[in-house]
Amino acid sequence: MAMWAHTGSMPPLVVVESSSMVHDEKGEVGSIDAGDLVLVHDPKGKKIVTFAEATDPRHSDFGYTSHGLAGDVIIYERNGESDSTPIIHRAILRVKINRTMEPDNLGNCEQGTFDSQSNLCIISWDIPGTKILDQEKINLKFDGINASGIYDCKIDTAGHGDVSLSFSQWRPRHPGFITLGDNNRCSDDQGAAVTSTGIHSSSSGLIGPVRAEWVIGISGAEVPWLGIVKLMVSGEGSPGISQVPGSSFIYLIVLVGSILIAPVLIDPIARKLIHSSPDVIESEREAALDIVLKPQEEE
Repeated sequence: MAMWAHTGSMPPLVVVESSSMVHDEKGEVGSIDAGDLVLVHDPKGKKIVTFAEATDPRHSDFGYTSHGLAGDVIIYERNGESDSTPIIHRAILRVKINRTMEPDNLGNCEQGTFDSQSNLCIISWDIPGTKILDQEKINLKFDGINASGIYDCKIDTAGHGDVSLSFSQWRPRHPGFITLGDNNRCSDDQGAAVTSTGIHSSSSGLIGPVRAEWVIGISGAEVPWLGIVKLMVSGEGSPGISQVPGSSFIYLIVLVGSILIAPVLIDPIARKLIHSSPDVIESEREAALDIVLKPQEEE
């Protein structure tokens, strides 16, 4: 109930199943590892801060970080599919509608992209936290020059090739958030949709930006390791414990062991403190006097 009151959502916790948000292969407290529990804050009435906004010195949210990197981590339904496992990834940028026009009677657009939700033809877009304003197509590179922040894709550990997240001649399908897993090297989610052939969903086709109504929650504090217990009994369709860092098992064993041993260690200390308290000493003194005086009273 306390967690529900704090987060405003139920359930207030989710278990992380994959390693897509891992910052260190050995596991790290502060970033999101498989097997961690994460608090889920209700997104209603709360602003989601993107990586682009948090790395732009001109933006009011400049400097904001969450789980070891700029921007919020969100939990959402991929492509709006409520029957699939929710995704927990970082919001990289927000695609906003700028200019629009009405479609013709057949729902066709002379310009731009038709958005079925707004029933409008979207002609141009804005991306808060960048210089992209009123653009028909998105050309953006997170290299610290064209965009304030550097989003390192780590495509090639040898240092060859382009290691920054980039968008070239991209026309979004609809407004929403572009997200990426911190450990996915820009090759997952909507990032792949704009840098290569794209990720396809079996039921909904090519994945586009995450609409606001698909967002289940904003990731809050993590509770490390305890989610491993659930992953151990997960059924088919779950990676189970295959992506949990080895060190997390050690920490979980130490944590459980500490909980079991703690009463054994605390009990004698507590007893000693209790027996040395003035009230207990006085009570024992009175009990001793009763034993001494009772025979005299009987006589």
